[in-house]
Amino acid sequence: MAVNLPRLRLHLALAMISAAVIAYQLALMQILSVVQWHHFAYMIITVALLGFGAAGACISLTRPWLMRRFSALLPLALCLSGAMMAVMTVVAQSSWARFDSLLLFTGLSQFLRLLVTYGLYFLPFFLAALAIGMIFVHAAGDIGRLYFWNLTGSGAGALAMTGLLWLFPPPLLPGLVALAAVAAATLVLPEGLRMADLPRDRGSGAGALPSPERIAAGQSAGAPGRHSRGRWRMALGAAAVLSGLAAVFSLIHPPALVLSEFKGLSRAMHLPEARITHERGSPYGLMQIYSSPALRYAPGLSLVYQERIPVRKAVFNNGEWFGAIVPGPEEAPDTFLDHTTGALPYALGTRRRVLILDAGTGSLISQALSRGAQEVTAVEPHPVILSFLREELARETGNLLAHPAVSIRNLSSRTFLFLDRSQYDLILLPTVDAFGGASGLQALREQYLLTREAFRQIWRKLTPQGAVGVTAWMDYPLRHPLKIISTLAEVLEEEGITDVRAHLAAVRGWGTVTILAKKSPLTAAETDKIRRFCEDLLFDPALLPDLREEERMRFNGLQDGRFFLYLDKILSPQRELFYADYAFNIRPATDDRPYFSQFLRLPRIPDLAGVYGTGTFPFLEAGYLLVLLTLLQVAIIAAVLIILPLRFLRREGGCRMGTLLYFGGLGLGYMFVEIVLIQRFLLYFGNTVHAAAAVISGMLVCSGIGSLLSRRVITKRAHALTVLVLIVLLILLYALLLTPVLQATITLPPAAKLAFSLILIAPAALVMGMPFPMGIRLLAGKADQEIPWAWGINGCLSVVGTVLAAVIAVELGFVWVMILAAFSYGTTLISGWTGLLRPEAFRGYSR
Repeated sequence: MAVNLPRLRLHLALAMISAAVIAYQLALMQILSVVQWHHFAYMIITVALLGFGAAGACISLTRPWLMRRFSALLPLALCLSGAMMAVMTVVAQSSWARFDSLLLFTGLSQFLRLLVTYGLYFLPFFLAALAIGMIFVHAAGDIGRLYFWNLTGSGAGALAMTGLLWLFPPPLLPGLVALAAVAAATLVLPEGLRMADLPRDRGSGAGALPSPERIAAGQSAGAPGRHSRGRWRMALGAAAVLSGLAAVFSLIHPPALVLSEFKGLSRAMHLPEARITHERGSPYGLMQIYSSPALRYAPGLSLVYQERIPVRKAVFNNGEWFGAIVPGPEEAPDTFLDHTTGALPYALGTRRRVLILDAGTGSLISQALSRGAQEVTAVEPHPVILSFLREELARETGNLLAHPAVSIRNLSSRTFLFLDRSQYDLILLPTVDAFGGASGLQALREQYLLTREAFRQIWRKLTPQGAVGVTAWMDYPLRHPLKIISTLAEVLEEEGITDVRAHLAAVRGWGTVTILAKKSPLTAAETDKIRRFCEDLLFDPALLPDLREEERMRFNGLQDGRFFLYLDKILSPQRELFYADYAFNIRPATDDRPYFSQFLRLPRIPDLAGVYGTGTFPFLEAGYLLVLLTLLQVAIIAAVLIILPLRFLRREGGCRMGTLLYFGGLGLGYMFVEIVLIQRFLLYFGNTVHAAAAVISGMLVCSGIGSLLSRRVITKRAHALTVLVLIVLLILLYALLLTPVLQATITLPPAAKLAFSLILIAPAALVMGMPFPMGIRLLAGKADQEIPWAWGINGCLSVVGTVLAAVIAVELGFVWVMILAAFSYGTTLISGWTGLLRPEAFRGYSR
């Protein structure tokens, strides 16, 4: 079968711009994670999808004008999108446009800068979406094939950017992506441009438009003069060259990323002679090694410590503190960490086998070895820090990772708990929160290591005399330490322990509290050791089986002594009443709601604002408030973009409410499912990057194949309704069975996991790719003016779905996100039954 080159060029251009859009999206998410915080991943997703919604509205309002100039405007839009991708990242880092997320609640100026940033990043997405939408509208009858190239290109773009994140620093990524958009434009530059591209019969619909082959070749009727053609060819050629030059310039002179003044690295750079000695990018973030002769690292150090605190190097990831570099046990056998509350587990005696979860820079490894541990298993998911510790930082750490007693596992700590079958004398978790609190910026970060299910797994890996230890910074208002205690209390009760207090100990210093849970009850000899530990280092016991009230604040006073009252309530039968009365959510996190650092209770917002003041309160829970603010913004903008075209669309058959519900349900449901699957497969792979790449690429490619097959599979109304019913049933099946299936197969080798994950994803993704092209084909020739509007609705509701899914997961859990995804597709089914999928709509459809 001969290949039709012009059609192939158009399809390749569509795939390339689709790949560029999702790659640019991922690049901006990485950049904003560096200069701001990870919450702005939602902002980029919403800006990208709003660009699609706005493009749909624009095409709805100007469809005849755009279609008459298709050959000229398509490459022009592609060129401009490439230029904007290269330029806007530079402009957004300018002093007049740059905003700071923690200042958004302090005045109007930061909100205005945020809106400017929205607008700057919106332009490249809008132009790219305009090109994609023009192709969709122009060849609506061939939408199945076009949608296949669109989704497949998007999947390829996600995979490509995953690789580029390993190879290039974040500032170079937009320029690289811009080159792909310019290359897409060169594929559709017409050889013989004519301004009267299309017939001027205003009554002609999408089906009467010239074929993609003629458009790609620039062939149509009604040519203007030769000089006009020449001028347009020169203009488009110049646009392509200038766009390419803009991309190359951004690669030669990449923008300097200016971090928020509130990020840890920004503050650290104010120290004398501060400098970055090494840095390396990856999909996990931009990791930098920092050095300053003024830097000291002593977390919650006892006031009795008299030695000189040595200079340390530190590691930052995306501008946030990751850990300090401490010497190995041979270089510093009497580590200063023995003078912190974190040394509590070793006060009870030597621990032969130690497991350290999220080991970071290895400070706890060094401490364990210095305290006589014979086997130390350290789990760290970030591969770059392990590479630094083995190479650039090997001398400073005494080649710690090569120590014969140390075993390193590079995967998610929670996934390791699923795979490992060993028993340990001591299991240590990473320090929770940060000195002075973190303004709630981790509220939307999934922390599967701190869920109730994770603590149960940890508990079952302890030897009969084993213990688990976790250190937290004291915060105000009190949240993190209380949540740890509530989690441990509920886990121990679930494990059949009636006297929870007999197994718990907590020691508090001036800044930190370390909590210990022992598998067997603490003996009198062990409580005596803990008291001596506190006496020697001027710490105070906060929990002990036989604790006296006067022991709790001997050396370290608290302005608010209710901390101890709260601990006692959590360990009492009135725990549920305390949960209900407390201003913050301190119930244990679960795998279904893994947001350990999310404490905000929406009904209590007025009370909290009254207690702490409207100017101070937002800084307690800024992360979740920013997401709620984003949801409000996108909901308003989406409503405007959906409603505005209705004033100008002619009524030519069709049911607008049916179209709205049909395509809106598809947009919401698809995003809900995608977000939940990423979370479920994160634990399965033990690697965030692999999980996101497998789910996003797998879903997009399989949905693209479903789109390609849709015309053959769906030939009548019964087939269409069956597909939608099947989607609803599969989503509900995933909600019930996916987690048990993944846990049962989590021990498979990595390659087998990847293959099995694609087998699991493929059925739902395949059928989920069919309803959209089917709906577009049903509109073609009957309600052509609604095609771009329908495409815009799908984009707008995808925007809302992205942020709404996060809010639902926080408030109700991921299972409810899946249930509501099934409900969204059910809405599509019902609206289709009574509207778009009426029996008469399928007359002649199979032809």
